[in-house]
Amino acid sequence: MITNDVLRRLRFALNLDDQEMIKIFKLAEFDMTPPRLVNIMKKEEEPGHVLCRDDVLARFLDGFIIYRRGAQEGKKPEYVPLGELMSKNEVLRKLRIALELKDTDIIDMMKLAEFDVSKTELSAIFRRKGHRNYKECGNQFLRNFISGLTKRNRPNLPVRKDKPTE
Repeated sequence: MITNDVLRRLRFALNLDDQEMIKIFKLAEFDMTPPRLVNIMKKEEEPGHVLCRDDVLARFLDGFIIYRRGAQEGKKPEYVPLGELMSKNEVLRKLRIALELKDTDIIDMMKLAEFDVSKTELSAIFRRKGHRNYKECGNQFLRNFISGLTKRNRPNLPVRKDKPTE
């Protein structure tokens, strides 16, 4: 799951428009221009598509934490350096902080996405890398988390029926 896809899905799940997205980036001291945002939101096959680097997604998530919870007084945020990769575990952790989610909230959202996860599995994903019980978050888990977030935040959307496989 590429960072552009994560950003697109989060934008949809959280029902954010261009102005809000730019404001969120600005809160994390990142100058996102409207044309660049449009190109980042394009799908890979669309002309003008621009790859969203991990540090840009991290800035959005840091800005989203400030947007939802406010800035921490007396503490300067530490941003992901340019070119450094960000794990899916970190994406989940930042979303958990911003949305003030408890384990039970996440488990409930995963159920909305028809994906069962135990409290133990969830705990392993939020452990620090290097901990003996640490578990890498996979694409499927993150995709289902965002899907559950969408269903929780936008319950009136029509249910999408998958196309039959040929």
